[in-house]
Amino acid sequence: MPLAQAWSVALFGMDGRMVEIEADIGGGTPKMVIVGLPDAALNEAKDRVHAAIRNSGEEWPRRQITIGLSPAAVRKAGSGYDLALACVVLAAAGAVPEEPVRTTVMIGELALDGRIRDVRGILPCLLAARRAGVKRAIVPISALPEAALVTGMDIFGASELRTVLAWLRGDEDALTIPGPYGSPSREDQPDLADVVGQPEARWALEVAAAGGHHLLLVGPPGTGKTMLARRLPALLPPLTHEQSLEVTAVHSVAGLLKPDTPLIKSPPFFAPHHTTSVAALVGGGVGIAKPGGISSAHRGVVFLDEACEFAADRLESLRTAMEEGEIRLARRDGVVRYPARFQLVLATNPCPCAPPRETECECPPNTKRRYFAKLSGPFLDRVDIRVRMRPLTAMSTKDGEDPEPTDEVRKRVWQARDRARQRWSGHGWTTNAEVPGPSLWREFALPRQATALLNNGLKTGTLSGRGADRCLRVAWTLADLAGADQPDAGHVATALDFRDRRAA
Repeated sequence: MPLAQAWSVALFGMDGRMVEIEADIGGGTPKMVIVGLPDAALNEAKDRVHAAIRNSGEEWPRRQITIGLSPAAVRKAGSGYDLALACVVLAAAGAVPEEPVRTTVMIGELALDGRIRDVRGILPCLLAARRAGVKRAIVPISALPEAALVTGMDIFGASELRTVLAWLRGDEDALTIPGPYGSPSREDQPDLADVVGQPEARWALEVAAAGGHHLLLVGPPGTGKTMLARRLPALLPPLTHEQSLEVTAVHSVAGLLKPDTPLIKSPPFFAPHHTTSVAALVGGGVGIAKPGGISSAHRGVVFLDEACEFAADRLESLRTAMEEGEIRLARRDGVVRYPARFQLVLATNPCPCAPPRETECECPPNTKRRYFAKLSGPFLDRVDIRVRMRPLTAMSTKDGEDPEPTDEVRKRVWQARDRARQRWSGHGWTTNAEVPGPSLWREFALPRQATALLNNGLKTGTLSGRGADRCLRVAWTLADLAGADQPDAGHVATALDFRDRRAA
């Protein structure tokens, strides 16, 4: 048969698009031509596929081969089309049956000896194939645990091209089917009991965990800012199945997915160095932008230690994602969207010299203001809770009481999150931090006496509209922790007090 058809998937950010691959074998000088806007990596597939077929014991058609990729106007990138290209060429040459090739999505890169290598984005590719109605897929055997997360499809894994060809010729046992993959044991996480003192900061961390709020910790070195931030993920509830698929898909596209962790069930944690680039934070690249660190921390925590050492453009690049929960990146080949709903935790010293005691500070006032000005007003306006931490005065707690462990705090956090989830379930929100401002002022408006302080702040100009919205969100979290049906004036006052803290 001189003409055959196969299917693969093109990935644009997190969105997969079915790509029809046609092979035509005609007369003329023996050569292979790929049309349909292939990039350099895909255009080089001609040599990889030729060598893989020959080294798999098959005969390469000594005629002109034309490969068409449709839709033709969409640029195709990457090496994940290799397996489909090899099979469609052999189907067009009559070496393998054409029907199973035409009804199966094939994803994988070919080595010159015929081995099938893993590629990024297997999970979102198969989700797109399932939406298109495809019922069967072949992927690299190393990606089989990840691919098996997609239900409603027959998923097969292969380690080399010759096993795929054997399956196409009728050997049903040639390919590997997904086996039972147990969940990896949860890693030991640091405990809040390790943090000595700092009751106010511990309470702020609990409130931030219960409501999904952004948090700023300011204090001298050695007060426990980093220790507290790294204990936040242990307070958060595990991801739901839908959230796990979202996070796993992002990690798959970014190439961060580990073979022994096919499904990410715990909130991720991302802590970049202060010298990181904007592209590393929010995403970037040529052609189609790749996801950045904040997207890999989707549904988890982003921790910026020594926040005032970050360049201002790095911090400002986070503002849209902090507000909207996603990042949009425009590059040469189009605009892509990546999810980025994370909790931001900032830790910083109050000044460059940062002595253990404030009375020992040698920084002039202008130096302190310039240092802390890295955190701009619009950026800080998006941070719900701000805490000033004080130096430790003793290495033991008052009256010999042990600090409260993570397990005890986690119970209260989960109970508060459950109350919020039940309240907002009809609207699609899961935490108080996700609730938009108009809903807080209209549908879930509080009595006038409860919001009197906020109204006064808006009148005097000490509080912005965004700041008032965020105070209300924190107030709802405080009410959830207290088991109240709705916030009262005390909860609003506490939320405003958290927000009014200044580091200098």
